[in-house]
Amino acid sequence: MKIHPLITKTEELAELCERLAQGDFVCVDTEFMRENTFYPLLCLVQLGNEEEAAAIDPLADGIDLTPMLELFCNNEDVLKVFHAGGQDVEIIYNLTGRTPHPIFDTQIAMMAVSQSEQIGYANLVESWMGKTIDKGARFTDWSRRPLTERQIEYAIGDVTYLAKIFPRLLKKLIKTGRGSWLDAEMEKLADPANYANDLETAWHRIRPPSRSPIVLGRLKALAAWRESEAQAKDIPRGRIMRDETLADLASHPPKTQAELAKVRGLSQAWKDNDIGKRLMKVLAKAEPLPGEELPDKPKRGAPLGKEGALVADLLKLLLKIRTREIDVASRLLTRSDELELLAAGVRDLPVLQGWRYEIFGRDALELVEGKLAFAVENGRLKMTHIDDVVIESAELRENAAE
Repeated sequence: MKIHPLITKTEELAELCERLAQGDFVCVDTEFMRENTFYPLLCLVQLGNEEEAAAIDPLADGIDLTPMLELFCNNEDVLKVFHAGGQDVEIIYNLTGRTPHPIFDTQIAMMAVSQSEQIGYANLVESWMGKTIDKGARFTDWSRRPLTERQIEYAIGDVTYLAKIFPRLLKKLIKTGRGSWLDAEMEKLADPANYANDLETAWHRIRPPSRSPIVLGRLKALAAWRESEAQAKDIPRGRIMRDETLADLASHPPKTQAELAKVRGLSQAWKDNDIGKRLMKVLAKAEPLPGEELPDKPKRGAPLGKEGALVADLLKLLLKIRTREIDVASRLLTRSDELELLAAGVRDLPVLQGWRYEIFGRDALELVEGKLAFAVENGRLKMTHIDDVVIESAELRENAAE
């Protein structure tokens, strides 16, 4: 594989992207800083396939990233491969208003071929390549220039290894026939709605303190205000106000600005500064949330109680058995809270739909309905249908009688 020197010019980047556009896939990784800003500061981009790899300096004077962004968002013929790519996709969305497509995430894919829930990149490389990655450069200041050779070498390694692992992982997925399981997961990763900083929906990120339309209306207004304040100042939203404080203000709004000094999480200065004045104006104008915007009530079945909790435990045991049998991560199939809902009588659940139903949901439902039992065979726990047990018992009795 050819490793190029650090790319700092638009012409070099355009030539690289033109070559990469001829391949079937391109591996992508980024290095960024986001501790002190609202939007992540993109500091380095790494691209590579089986033939070549390079790091691009987006902070270089005069460099135009358009050729790379067009490859990501306008070229449907090249698969964009990431590992745990959510934050990388967010950065691309912030630059373009679009997300890379088509997309493939090796961390998600690993859940379909192993019991790894969220395997890190270093563990992925060690598992597939038998190589140990030097993590020393991981937490360096990527915005400082010039970048060191160690930083660049570390960064490019994130795509050179991935370019070797991806084809092998893809072959395994095809061999197991589980590629279709991941289609929805990959489309979810590429959904622009996941990355939009929409003021009107900013409150969805916050756990609502109640279902009261009045409280939720204040929560929506406050969240939108905080979002605009953070964007204007380009600082993390938590620097304006933490989620817990915002929710508390929505539930218990102060009557005067002076009372802001008593709010946990706000400084004394809020009682008479300008941002405190703006906050009070937002609260004064907040209106109850319209009925059509009210969040859906959480799915609930009958109270679990002791017996229901035992059923949920059995479902979790069943999940462990099934994931071990087929070597798949449990998180890809279902989650504990969903199994508790199933035990409580809820049936409108993802685990009872599509391929998840075929792989696990049907057995889970039969267990709840008393049609499935556990048995021990050669020291290993397995599942068995009640009908099979009855037939086997009858045959044993008949043989004994003879």
